[in-house]
Amino acid sequence: MREIRSAALVVNAKSRRGRKLFRRACRRLRELPFKVEPHAVKDPKHLDRTVRKALEKKPDLLILGGGDGTISGLVDLMVGHDVVLGVLPLGTANSFARTLGLPLDIDGAIEVFRTGAPRRIDLGMIDDDYFANCAAMGLSPQIAETVPHRLKKVAGRLGYLGWAGYQLTRFRPFTLYVDAGDGRGEQKLKAVEVRISNGPYHGGTWLVDEAAVDSGKIVVQVVKGHYKRRLVSNWAASWLGRPERHHEVVTFSGTSIRVRSDPPLPISIDGEVLAHTPVTAHVAAGVIEVMAPRADSQPSS
Repeated sequence: MREIRSAALVVNAKSRRGRKLFRRACRRLRELPFKVEPHAVKDPKHLDRTVRKALEKKPDLLILGGGDGTISGLVDLMVGHDVVLGVLPLGTANSFARTLGLPLDIDGAIEVFRTGAPRRIDLGMIDDDYFANCAAMGLSPQIAETVPHRLKKVAGRLGYLGWAGYQLTRFRPFTLYVDAGDGRGEQKLKAVEVRISNGPYHGGTWLVDEAAVDSGKIVVQVVKGHYKRRLVSNWAASWLGRPERHHEVVTFSGTSIRVRSDPPLPISIDGEVLAHTPVTAHVAAGVIEVMAPRADSQPSS
């Protein structure tokens, strides 16, 4: 097994809990059997520069602290480097951490750096942009473009859901075209949401059964419908874990999937609007290692 002898910590101190928990995390990290060099970044525009400087010192482990958007925005910089990603979940939904089976509390997540093992995983791609967990079309980008940062910071997931309800009143279904490269050609559907998934969680909720971070495939899940109430019922069923969440859902899977829409729409990548249709979704199979709980430490189902 790879031995971790050095590490760097980069925290987005503007994320919901980043500034509050940075000092606590530093105290706990001092208990690890290797040295961790900490960096708190208050201006997100400086995150890239800080990660690049940390990578120049060739740490064995690079710990990123923040939400899903922070992780996805920085994993591009780690591709091609001989470094293991550590995830300190400080966001609202923490979908990527949930996908990896990580504890969502500071102490538990840091203990994984001591007792876990590197796991090789896939990353998703939207055109040339890597992402960790899930990209979305429909209501999610509309929320991401408009949600007040202070609302997320103060009210967390409850505030986010309230804003989602408000944006739902302004949302309209759209026409989607998908070519999964499977010989069937382009498929046309009326849709209320599209999830381009490298993992099963989106918005902190398990949504895409077929997606896994080590499958070697990207999954496009479409919630079909001419009326936005389809989206409400799908999210409600997913939140409750009911089998009805599979109703009116179509899934495409492959290594490269072309997606376009009418009208052209924004795409949120792990909560940040970074692309617009048309796009090609890819999988970058086994392109990165992440520190994860050992298989024998996972609770049995």
